[in-house]
Amino acid sequence: MKKLLEKIQIYRDKFAAWESTKWAKGVRISSSVIWNLSLLLIVGVLTLGVFGLTVGAGYFASLVKEEPLRDKQEMRSDIFNYEETSEIYFAGDIYLGKLRTDLERTETKLSEVSPFVIDAVLATEDEYFEVHKGIVPKALFRGLLQDVSNSDTQTGGSTLTQQLIKNQILTNEVSYERKAKEILLAMRLEHFMNKEEILEAYLNIIPYGRNSNGRNIAGIETAANGIFNVKAKDLTLPQAAYIAGIPQAPFAYTPFRQGGTIKEGEALQLGIERMKTVLFRMNETGYITDEEYNNAVNYDITKDFRQPEILPEEKYPWLTYEIENRVKAILREKFAEADSIDPDRLDNETKLYEKYDILAQRSISTDGYRIHTTINKDMYEAMLKVRDEFEYYGHTFQKEVKDEDSGEIVLKDFPVQVSGMMIENGTGKILSFLGGRDHTIEAQNNATQGVRPIGSTIKPLLVYAPAIEYGVIGAGSPVVDLKLENLGSTTWAKSPSNYTTEQELGIISARDALATSQNLSTIRLYDLIMDRKPTDFLTKMGFEHIEEGEYANHALSIGGMTNGATLEENTNAFGTFANSGQFIDAYMIEKIEDVDGNVIYQHEVEAVPVFSAATSYIITDMLRDVMSKGTAKLANSRLKFQSDFGAKTGTTQNHNDSWLVGYNPNVSLGVWLGYGDDTQTLYYMNNRYNHPSVRINMLWSNMMNAMYDVNPELVDAANDFKAPEGVVTRSFCGISGLAVSDACSQAGLVKSDLFNAAVLLPTAKDDSLISSSYVEINGNRYRALDTTPREFVVSGGYGVNEAFIKRMLGKFGGNASKLFPAKSAFGGNVVSEEVFNADGSPPAAVTATMSNGTITWANSTSGDVVGYRVYEVGNGQRALLTSMKEAAGKNFSINRAGQFIVVAVDITGLESGSSNIVSIEEAKPPEPVVPPKSPDKDKDKDKDKDKDKDKDKDKPVKPPVVVEPVPPPVEEKPVTPPVEEDPASPGEGGE
Repeated sequence: MKKLLEKIQIYRDKFAAWESTKWAKGVRISSSVIWNLSLLLIVGVLTLGVFGLTVGAGYFASLVKEEPLRDKQEMRSDIFNYEETSEIYFAGDIYLGKLRTDLERTETKLSEVSPFVIDAVLATEDEYFEVHKGIVPKALFRGLLQDVSNSDTQTGGSTLTQQLIKNQILTNEVSYERKAKEILLAMRLEHFMNKEEILEAYLNIIPYGRNSNGRNIAGIETAANGIFNVKAKDLTLPQAAYIAGIPQAPFAYTPFRQGGTIKEGEALQLGIERMKTVLFRMNETGYITDEEYNNAVNYDITKDFRQPEILPEEKYPWLTYEIENRVKAILREKFAEADSIDPDRLDNETKLYEKYDILAQRSISTDGYRIHTTINKDMYEAMLKVRDEFEYYGHTFQKEVKDEDSGEIVLKDFPVQVSGMMIENGTGKILSFLGGRDHTIEAQNNATQGVRPIGSTIKPLLVYAPAIEYGVIGAGSPVVDLKLENLGSTTWAKSPSNYTTEQELGIISARDALATSQNLSTIRLYDLIMDRKPTDFLTKMGFEHIEEGEYANHALSIGGMTNGATLEENTNAFGTFANSGQFIDAYMIEKIEDVDGNVIYQHEVEAVPVFSAATSYIITDMLRDVMSKGTAKLANSRLKFQSDFGAKTGTTQNHNDSWLVGYNPNVSLGVWLGYGDDTQTLYYMNNRYNHPSVRINMLWSNMMNAMYDVNPELVDAANDFKAPEGVVTRSFCGISGLAVSDACSQAGLVKSDLFNAAVLLPTAKDDSLISSSYVEINGNRYRALDTTPREFVVSGGYGVNEAFIKRMLGKFGGNASKLFPAKSAFGGNVVSEEVFNADGSPPAAVTATMSNGTITWANSTSGDVVGYRVYEVGNGQRALLTSMKEAAGKNFSINRAGQFIVVAVDITGLESGSSNIVSIEEAKPPEPVVPPKSPDKDKDKDKDKDKDKDKDKDKPVKPPVVVEPVPPPVEEKPVTPPVEEDPASPGEGGE
């Protein structure tokens, strides 16, 4: 210790001696100055640092002062609020596709993602993801320096957590304020979510450019499927590297252009080079080996790109848009109800409707619903096939229209449009529908949105079924098919007509009137029930376009509607008859699930009572006749199976529309053809494409056969319609509908048919018949006058009394002589007691001809002729050969020589002047021709010939016909030109 102290003292002495030297003093002074300056510099730097940090902190605080302090639940909710695309499914959970959206996204779990993807993302986007707390300061300062210096190289400094904040909570705005908030929220988020949750959320929200359809996409699952047609878990190393590189510049690196075509050349190479960069980073950071790197970097990634495919709205345009519209309607009501708003207000308040329509549309686009429909995929595609193969639509017109884009006048096609729909009766499921022919020409869904007059298909719905329900008629009750004379209570300027303009069938059964779709009888029947407002039945069956006072329009009974109806409404209504009078509204959306599989909407079937079961069966039985012998018999004959069908056809004014709706116990099928407006007619080029009613019959049967091929068990109902309790068969007098009387029975007028026993049975005895003698004039029957020649009178028949005539003609009146036309069901048994008002003048003479022993004459031009008389004349005398009734014919055979005339006889017994004289004269026998013969034989032959000549003398010789000049005519009555009738056609009797 002593030695140590001695050494220390020696060093002190030496240092003191060194300090006393001159140069040592200089060093001491210099070092002191340096030390003091260093202290001052350190203090200054510290002061400036504290000041800078204070200012920076203050500036940072000012940037984030408006940002609210978010709690854990709020932040997690914002992060996991993915905008996911809604998906739609056919019946049976068969995937159809995604609904239209600005950005497609499908959520996935981290466990369902390929490890290559995770490694590629971490190597490229966030190398320190596993260890940082939301930010990497070094990267932030680097990015700040690059930004301040305006460097060409921008490496970025955002972690995955920051990118998650930017995309889900903040915006893509480029500003220091947004960056400051991003840093603050990223550090906060790291406290609320673990690394796996952050990585999974990032992979679900990040944008990846476009898919093979040209749609914008986000999320790793959507990218894997949309770019490579694989699941995210199945991505290979090159595929994972390619996708991981896209987010840096999504639309530059995506391989697809807008529209779905694959890029070419340099545009495509950008994404490939980016893939190689990602692979390099993966190798550099040790995620892949050199061998994996070399194999992947040399891989031809272009062969893995998915080929463009047809979008659902391109392949099934009417279907996808219809589904979207129906889902929007459901969500509108749900959102309104959630806000305690009565959904009915949406129909009447435009602004309220628009508000919830926007909310519904946004929800469909972003909330990732799973929408399950009732549409049978095979049936739907079978309908499309029938549509494409049908050859008899009609002529395609062309019109000059203004092009919306160019403003130029161009020719546009206007083809015949079509629609169809099949509904399952018991549930209301829309199994399939056909919206049109070409969506690029006409986008309107004609099945669900096309509102058109429905023609005669309205007759059973509005007239006959209500009349049965009210107890006005039974199935076979008589109705009057005569033109209307008193039009005071109608809007018609002249009487409407049947399909065949001049046709008047007189008294016919309601069953026959419906089967052949007669207009006149339907109008008269509707008038009997109109004041009860039968349009209420239509409203109950879902017709939404019937106006409040429209029931008072007689034309409505034959389809003359102010607005009209859709094919869905019309087809759905006929299902009411199949459901025993219960209306079940048609629907297409079975259920809607949210992204978690929770059912937020489930359709519930609700039956609305409309008609009694008895009425429904009776009208169905009547509509069976439409298929078997009426206007739909062609369709029935073309079916490849036999089922218990009822049906009704319909044609509107000028053949603008053609309809056919048919149903059996299981399904209803309706079809429509038309141009969609009133400027063209289906009747154009009728000879080439067939009559419109033939076309609609063919289309309906083709559709039904196609549906049968898909599901024969459903389409061909196993059981027929069964008569329910209350349906009875009763006999009645066919011309009055009353109970059978002795006279009715003796006249052979007894009929039997179905009645709804709860409201109508024929109990009161018929009192309409009286004994009658009649004549026939121009096919109509009239009471014979006292002066009418007896040979032209039919005696011993039955007529009807005046009270019956007035009751049957009703307020519309009509020509009573046509109540029982000769060819009608009752014409051979009964006549009207109508009296023909003769004019008292002799009828006009006729012209006669003779040919081969038969005299023939033309009709007299007078309108009161009941028959004709043929006389033989000579030596100033005439002898009656025959009298023939007017309806019996206009010819008579004569077997002897002489001169003959014909006269017309009117109902009062007056004869016309004589016709021209026609003659049959005796002819001279022909000269015999004698061939040269041998002398001996000639003698024998001559003897035989002489004998033959003696025999020939006794044979009558057929005289030649000689027509004498027509004598001057007597004074004739004025000629009424005949009315030309419309040609008969395969169409219906009604409009």
